[in-house]
Amino acid sequence: MDERALDGLLVADFSRILAGPLAGMTLGDLGADVIKVEAPAGDDTRRWGPPFDAQGRATYHHAVNRNKRSVVLDLKDPGDRELARSLCVRADVVLANFRPGMLERYALGYADVSPQNPGVVYCEISGFGEAGGRDLPGYDPLAQALGGLMSVTGPPETPYKVGVALVDVIAGLYAATAVLAALRERDRSGRGQRVAINLLHVTRAALANQAAGWLGGGIAPRRLGNVHPSIEPFATYKAADGDLMIGAGNDRQFRSLADAIGAPDLADDPRFSTNDLRVANRKKLRPLLERCLQGRSCAEWSERLGSAGVPAGAVQTVPEAFDYARELGLEVVDEVGGVRTVSFPVHLSRTPATTRRPPPALDEDGVKIREWLQS
Repeated sequence: MDERALDGLLVADFSRILAGPLAGMTLGDLGADVIKVEAPAGDDTRRWGPPFDAQGRATYHHAVNRNKRSVVLDLKDPGDRELARSLCVRADVVLANFRPGMLERYALGYADVSPQNPGVVYCEISGFGEAGGRDLPGYDPLAQALGGLMSVTGPPETPYKVGVALVDVIAGLYAATAVLAALRERDRSGRGQRVAINLLHVTRAALANQAAGWLGGGIAPRRLGNVHPSIEPFATYKAADGDLMIGAGNDRQFRSLADAIGAPDLADDPRFSTNDLRVANRKKLRPLLERCLQGRSCAEWSERLGSAGVPAGAVQTVPEAFDYARELGLEVVDEVGGVRTVSFPVHLSRTPATTRRPPPALDEDGVKIREWLQS
C-alpha cells in the first residue's frame, strides 16, 4: 500500500454539518485516522434531504464524511463523557464547531484536555467568534448575510446567497490548513496549540479584492450580477443558444476578441480602447458584443475564441460540468462502498490522497472504538 502523507495521525472529529466535517475529511483523505463522534441522533446532515441516494441516505452527509469511523457518544452521559475525554487525550487533533463554551461545560475544552495531552492541536470553528458574537448560530447563510458576501452577489436589485455553503467550505479548508501548520510547528517544539476560526472573519477573507477595494480605496462594493467590478469584458453574454462566459483580462485579449467576433473596430473605439474605459462604458459595449455573439452557439464561440487566445466557455449545469471534466481526462469522482463523491482535488506525486472508506453509518464502528478507548 502506498504511504499516505498523514499516516499515524489520529483526529477526534466532534464537528457536524459542513465546515468542521470538511476539515476532518480533508485530513482523512490525506491518510489520518478520523473518528467522527456523534450524538445519539447523529449528525444533522444525515437527515438533510432530498436528495437521497438509492439506499435512502442523505447525499449531503456523503459530501464531507468519507474516510471516517463513527462512534456515538452522549456527552450528557458520564460514562460516554469519560470515553470522549479518553479520545481527546489520545488524539493528535481535535475538531469541534459547537457554540463557544459548549465543550467546556463537559470539561472537554482545550484547557481541560491540553494538560493531559500537551501535543494536541485543538481546532474550534465558531460562527461569529468568542466575544460579542459567541451566542449567534453559526449558519453559513447568516455569515453570508452579515459578512457582506450577499451584498456583492446577485443582480443589482436583489442580494443572493452563493449557491453552495461557500463560507463553510472555505472555513473548513482554512481549518485544515491551520491544523497542518500547527502540526508542523509541533514537529519543532513538541507542543500543540489551540486553533480558532470563525465564519464571519472567513467571509471577510473570502471577499478578497472586494474587501481590499473598501479597505484600500474606500470603495464600497456593490452587486453587479455576473459583471466583474474591475475588468471588462469579463462576464456572461448572450450567444445564440445560451450564456457564454468571456474573460478578456487585458487589452490584447480584447483586441483578439473583437477580431474573432468580426468587429475589429471595437478595439480602436475611443470608448473601449483601454480596460478602464471599457469598465466605464460597459453598458454601451455589452449590446455591441451580444449583437455579434448572437450569430453562433456557445460551443462554436468557445472553440473560436479559445483558438484566438480569449478565455471563453458556456455556463454549464452540474451534470454537464462532470461530463466536461471526464472529456478532459480528469478523474473527479471516487466510488467506494457504493458511494460516489468528488475526489480529493489535489495530486501528491508520492503520497496521494485516497478514498479508503465510504461515509460511515451512525455508530458503525462504535463497538470497536469503545473497546479501544476502555483498554
